[in-house]
Amino acid sequence: MKLPKIKRLYGFMLQSFLPLFMMTFFICLFIVLMQFLWRYIDDLVGKGLSVDVIAELFFYAALTMVPMALPLAILLASLMTFGNLGERFELTAMKASGVSLFKTMRPLIVLMVFVAIGAFFFQNNVLPVAQAKMWTLLYSMRQKSPEVEIPEGTFYDQIPGVNLFVEHKNSETGMLYDMMLYDVSKGFDNSRIILADSGKLSFTEDKTHLFLQLYNGEQFEQLKNQDAMASRSKGKFVPYRRESFTEKQIRVAFDANFSRMDESTMQNQYVGKNIAQLRETIDSVNQKVDSIGSKYAKDIKELPYFGIMYYERKYVNHELTNVPQSEVMLKDTLNIDTLMMAKGNSYARSYMVQALNKAKRHRQDYEYKSYSMQDQRKSIRRHDIEMQKKFTLSFACIIFFFIGAPLGAIIKKGGIGTPLVISVILFIVYYIIDNTGYKMAREGRMAVWAGMWLSSAILLPMGVFFTYKAVHDSALFNLDAYRNFFRRLIGMNETRHYDVKEIVMDDVITSDAIQMSDALAAKCSAFVEKYKRKQSYIKYWLNGFDKEQVGSLYDSLEAFAIYMSNSKSQLVINKISQFPILNRYWVCQPSSNKLMSWVGIVVFPVGLPIYLVGLKCQASLMRDVKSVIKVNSDVVEMLKKEI
Repeated sequence: MKLPKIKRLYGFMLQSFLPLFMMTFFICLFIVLMQFLWRYIDDLVGKGLSVDVIAELFFYAALTMVPMALPLAILLASLMTFGNLGERFELTAMKASGVSLFKTMRPLIVLMVFVAIGAFFFQNNVLPVAQAKMWTLLYSMRQKSPEVEIPEGTFYDQIPGVNLFVEHKNSETGMLYDMMLYDVSKGFDNSRIILADSGKLSFTEDKTHLFLQLYNGEQFEQLKNQDAMASRSKGKFVPYRRESFTEKQIRVAFDANFSRMDESTMQNQYVGKNIAQLRETIDSVNQKVDSIGSKYAKDIKELPYFGIMYYERKYVNHELTNVPQSEVMLKDTLNIDTLMMAKGNSYARSYMVQALNKAKRHRQDYEYKSYSMQDQRKSIRRHDIEMQKKFTLSFACIIFFFIGAPLGAIIKKGGIGTPLVISVILFIVYYIIDNTGYKMAREGRMAVWAGMWLSSAILLPMGVFFTYKAVHDSALFNLDAYRNFFRRLIGMNETRHYDVKEIVMDDVITSDAIQMSDALAAKCSAFVEKYKRKQSYIKYWLNGFDKEQVGSLYDSLEAFAIYMSNSKSQLVINKISQFPILNRYWVCQPSSNKLMSWVGIVVFPVGLPIYLVGLKCQASLMRDVKSVIKVNSDVVEMLKKEI
């Protein structure tokens, strides 16, 4: 079977993207792995671990860091790829050849779909095994005793129950000099102090005990054991024992072996389960919580109040059974104050104390029950969080591609400088949002699905926005566009600026210019006459300003200004620069649909603010039209003087 031939463009895009993706992935993985190393460095240093054990830990840690490194690598690689293409004008050449940005991105979109699918299977099948092995190995390392490395001039307390002081040592022979040993392994009451001129430290063959060979010293030992008590009862008081020796051997329990924990413990935790196991656990724990909750609710319901039992014993079908009692009705209204004070203040105080104590007991009982329920619900949330993670990584990979690729096409900056800065900023934003959602879901302050998908929900519109801007060649980072937007927002109009052209292709014909000016003046006058009165609330929503008429005014003004910009007179150029730019505000006519207009009228809390803003925009537009009439008349006077 002959394989289909890959288009040259698709092959070119894959060749441009894949090397960068592999490079950035391993760089990001190395960075997050170094973060892991610095976080757990204290559990690894000084334990005498073999290289193969540390390498195994790093291998499993690298696998667990893939969900963090993969989205960042996709973002950085897509930014660099399309930034390089834009900087070398290759994207411009593709667009000039009729190849749209979406067609350019098509092979990479397909690749990202396969990466997302692979990420899902990795999260579901590989990651649980890697996490269980990594945490098992890490906990085993934490429990291993540290390697014995006796320092000089300070007490060494890493041997259980023993503090050892060495003044100096010979690193070549291993001899220790001027030693002091405090042994409290049998308790403080049976402690002993040993001073020695020299000694040597070694392990037993099974590495479960330390062997100390001491020379020329003394031992002081407290004797507060049973033998000493017996001696004291006989009148023989022996507070301590002193011993001098020329050679002494001491054995101290110290397990230097590395023993692995059983992996089944971690496999039963939420980090070591796939989707099927997580769902099974969630269902079982939910069923347990429901049964416990039903039991607690039944106990509360059947609790006797005012000495009246919930059940009463009755014969039903010749069998004695518990039957819920019917409602007990009081014949008269019960006055609690009279009942409390019937036997005096002392009894009333006693009643209050008994009621308060009973309420406290019930409260403590219910709080204990609620704590047990909270643990179960926390377990459910942890398992649900882990299950949601199986899907969020795949979705994040696609989102980051649709952020990085269009953004790279917009900024047109290749290399690793600018893309790296933008990638780090975006990833930090993503990480903060994702971590916030995770913590809120873990603590139960937000639904688990909402917390885990919070970052995706926020970044998805960003990806759609960047893609839209890139496809339509919008000036996303054009400061003038944002400056004009904020000028309009605060009520400042945009300004024109024309200069006398050195070379004019079309000379200004005075008669044609006067004819265009008269047509513009007529349109402006008709507009002012039509809307000389302020519109009411209902008329504004039903009619507003005619958008077609405003658009016709705008087109006529721009055509006249562009035509007159070819003038050779500096006075005329300066005068047409005073023409305002007509802003076609949508609030001047909020809706051309009558049904939507009546909805705006009826929904008064929403319609009134829009109406007030619309009146302000209408007044601003009306001032601009009147300014056009004035400037236009001045231009006509100048043209007539030239005749």
